[in-house]
Amino acid sequence: MILSGKVAIVTGASRGLGAGMALELASKGASVMLTYTSESSTKRVEDLISQISSLPGAPKARGCKSDLTKINGPKAVIAELDAWLGLGSCVDILVNNAGVELNRSLGEIELDDYNQIFDLNVRAPILLTQALLPRFSKANNRVINIGSVGGRCGFAQLSLYCSSKAALEGLTRCWAMELGGNGTTVNQVNPGPVQTDMLDNIDKDLLEMQKKQTAVGNRFGTVDEIAKVVSWLASPDSSWISGQVISASGGYAMY
Repeated sequence: MILSGKVAIVTGASRGLGAGMALELASKGASVMLTYTSESSTKRVEDLISQISSLPGAPKARGCKSDLTKINGPKAVIAELDAWLGLGSCVDILVNNAGVELNRSLGEIELDDYNQIFDLNVRAPILLTQALLPRFSKANNRVINIGSVGGRCGFAQLSLYCSSKAALEGLTRCWAMELGGNGTTVNQVNPGPVQTDMLDNIDKDLLEMQKKQTAVGNRFGTVDEIAKVVSWLASPDSSWISGQVISASGGYAMY
């Protein structure tokens, strides 16, 4: 229970990678807030909270419905944090996972497409992390951004998504320099293709190419494999790792 006593926030935690990360952090003893956007995700979050509560040690978990694409999204997260753990409650771990992808060729991209991708994939992590700065514990906090191997690759029709994840890498390095004085670390995990419903939006030929070029087993990754990387970065064991982008891709992308 290496994260016992820690409080974590995982954005986009109703399904896929976010749900797996939240469950893994809780299994290590952390109390976890699960943010989600859509009312249709409420039941999945409630089920995940029940699953977390049944883990050894009965970790605490709380759902928070908040649209992080909106300017006031972080206020809802902080209000829910106070309602859950008391006014002025501190956070130890922040996982900026919520994200969206979009298939559009350069000639098809419209302003609304840009806003859709960058408001959630880039602006939301900035605003939420900024809003939580006064709530971070006094030392040794963990900020973990979830990117993609696409941040360093060129994929046709995914220029908005890939460029947003590249932007997140720049934020990760700069925040590591800004926040490290008290032992806080900031890192990014770049998953390769992972077997979740997000793969439904990706060109099948591209996915087959990636699978063939993945060194470990010529297969897609699993949610559990990514979640374990995140939980390690959230732990005290990773205290000397900061400003890094870790390719969790089975060797598909080697940095």
